[in-house]
Amino acid sequence: MAIEVSERAREWLKKKGGVATVRLSPRHGCCGGGADIAVAETRAPDIPERYTRLERDGLVLYIDPKLLDQGLRLDVEGFLGLSHLFVEGASPTRSKE
Repeated sequence: MAIEVSERAREWLKKKGGVATVRLSPRHGCCGGGADIAVAETRAPDIPERYTRLERDGLVLYIDPKLLDQGLRLDVEGFLGLSHLFVEGASPTRSKE
């Protein structure tokens, strides 16, 4: 399985349009170097052809091919109605930049 979606995240995503993108996001250190961290967003990617598209349980998920088969899990957390989607299971990788 490419990704697991919690029941809480599934319901939350359906309320937000039923689409999510899981991609790598570069983070830069203050003294040089950097890492790519997996992030989840409630939108389709700008260039969907670069992603693997999965449809399941009424959701459309776009996943960066580098993140396939890493045992990822999408979930939602928040407090007092301020919730956000997050992905866990992918270790940060050294940025190629």
